[in-house]
Amino acid sequence: MITANPCPTQAAESVADWRRLWREAVTDPRELLALLDLPHLAAVLPDDGDAGFPLRVPRGFVARMRRGDPHDPLLRQVLPLAEEAHPQPGFALDAVGDLASREGPGLLHKYRGRALLIATGSCAVNCRYCFRRHFPYGENTAAANAWAGALEQLRADASISELILSGGDPLSLADAKLEALSARLRDIPHLRRLRLHTRLPVVLPERVDAGLLRWIGSLHLPLVCVVHANHANELDRDVADALARLAAAGVTLLNQAVLLRGVNDSVAALEDLSERLFACGVLPYYLHQLDRVRGAAHFEVDDTRARTLHSALRDRVPGYLLPRLVREVAGAPAKLPL
Repeated sequence: MITANPCPTQAAESVADWRRLWREAVTDPRELLALLDLPHLAAVLPDDGDAGFPLRVPRGFVARMRRGDPHDPLLRQVLPLAEEAHPQPGFALDAVGDLASREGPGLLHKYRGRALLIATGSCAVNCRYCFRRHFPYGENTAAANAWAGALEQLRADASISELILSGGDPLSLADAKLEALSARLRDIPHLRRLRLHTRLPVVLPERVDAGLLRWIGSLHLPLVCVVHANHANELDRDVADALARLAAAGVTLLNQAVLLRGVNDSVAALEDLSERLFACGVLPYYLHQLDRVRGAAHFEVDDTRARTLHSALRDRVPGYLLPRLVREVAGAPAKLPL
């Protein structure tokens, strides 16, 4: 069991500057392989170095990878492969119908009672299976002056009770920008909750610093934070401490994972992930079947195998540690259980 830091406020004051660590991320695939004593894997890299989707991975996340192991589950999530450039039937640029659900700059409205704000296109890590790896952020991000239109639409629709901040990663925004956005939400009376979808507490736990905790403390809405970890090895002590700081600030913590071939497609890996999440104060929420985005076909686990794994996991963990196995289907009114 991971023991979190007993003094979350003190820890938040002492963590390294997340912006510097962001800038120092590894962006060269060959450097990544050299750091892991795997230079021979350069043969699997795309000729253009990134297959149109550049590598980005914080060095702290790299430090959790096993050196000399070409099958490391964290490495597999971020390493560009030449095969990503080979088109596969059924894999599309917009796998989940984001563009069809737009209601304005950066505002997506798919499900009853919930709207999603694309707050930024920036991420601290580029996951190779990302369903928005081809998303046209340039014209579909509600940043800066585009927030006004999106928030006016939210204000005009009293059916929306929950706003989801997504991206990119909303925690890549500076604290001042988050404060400016949340201040604008105060005059939307029908909002009951704010939800963050973020990978930063896992890949860059230093982001959960004193400034972010002050912003959380200033919110007038309950905050749900859905983090994203796919393998237990992602959840080291620094991540556990960051999650403890969020929990101490009153944040409800959930996790969504993606079922990925070669990463977590075994009962043991899924059980370990659920147990490690709970030790970090996070409840498993969703286990997604892969969104069939172009470039990610090598991660796909077929539905029969997915159901078998989920059924076996049900026999091994308490119900509250069993994530819901779902798929997102463009145009559907909710995530669909398998």
